[in-house]
Amino acid sequence: MHIADGIVSGPVLATGFGITAVLAAATMRNVDLEEIPKISVVTAVFFVANFIHIPLVVASIHLILNGLAGVILGKRAFMAIMLGVILQAFFGFGGISVIGINSVMLGGGALVAYGVWQCRHLVSFPKREVIFGALAGAFGIFFSGCILALALVTTGDAFMTTAKLVLGYHVVLMVLEGAVTGACVGFLLKTRPNLLSGQPDVVAGKA
Repeated sequence: MHIADGIVSGPVLATGFGITAVLAAATMRNVDLEEIPKISVVTAVFFVANFIHIPLVVASIHLILNGLAGVILGKRAFMAIMLGVILQAFFGFGGISVIGINSVMLGGGALVAYGVWQCRHLVSFPKREVIFGALAGAFGIFFSGCILALALVTTGDAFMTTAKLVLGYHVVLMVLEGAVTGACVGFLLKTRPNLLSGQPDVVAGKA
């Protein structure tokens, strides 16, 4: 899902860095030292997951897990994703000039996922955490896909077809990410519920 160097226009790149600076400043304020280990682990998971590609017709897709990052880290997810994007750039995944727009695309998706995850408090029914975890994973990818398509379209009409294709592939990825995130939330609820953002350290069903 990363945008590579030399693809999008200068204004898109500048906008990406500007928005990233604002979001980073807002989400990194007052970081507690106790949060660093969890942020580091999620960053590492994001970093590795992006290198595992799954063949799909004429292209391939890979897990992003920005939704899972949002569910676990809350607003700190943007920090984790941004650090992962920076590390990946040095491995030739994306590039230096697109760190900003890639951080907005992927880290912004993590923040959207966190917002969806928080909505679980508005309802009360069995398995709500798993369901909202799955929705968080799906909507995180939906947002990222929209940002990617928008970046391509605003660069030039020549990318219109590519943007439509990107959105089509993201529908498949939404289903996959939703299923993976929901499954991870279900597992953590039974083992380490305190790892989920805003979730008390109580094993499901045992108050």
